[in-house]
Amino acid sequence: MSFAGRLRPVVAAVVVLGATVCVARGEEANDYPTSARAEYVYGCMKANGETRQAIEQCSCSIDVVASIVPYERYVTAETALSMSQVRGNLGTQFRTSEQANAAVNDLRRAQAEAEVRCF
Repeated sequence: MSFAGRLRPVVAAVVVLGATVCVARGEEANDYPTSARAEYVYGCMKANGETRQAIEQCSCSIDVVASIVPYERYVTAETALSMSQVRGNLGTQFRTSEQANAAVNDLRRAQAEAEVRCF
């Protein structure tokens, strides 16, 4: 068997492996449900104007956030932000929780990166 004949299966295996990695990364970056993406874009547009440019920038922003923060972490951060506004003991628990604060900080860093890339 020639060198080229022996090399073909190796090249095919590398191509399949590369495609698998690309698909896995694509799934990781796209694990946010459509409703969560839509809610983020809606809130972003309310804050940045309801223009065509804003929808482009806000859509870009959620894509950047989704590529940095896993959806489960995003939900934790959003819950912490929402619950920290509640008065009393329950709100205090969310405002002082290390886990909640870490998730919120991760989200804020991702949003800052999105601001740089998209706006």
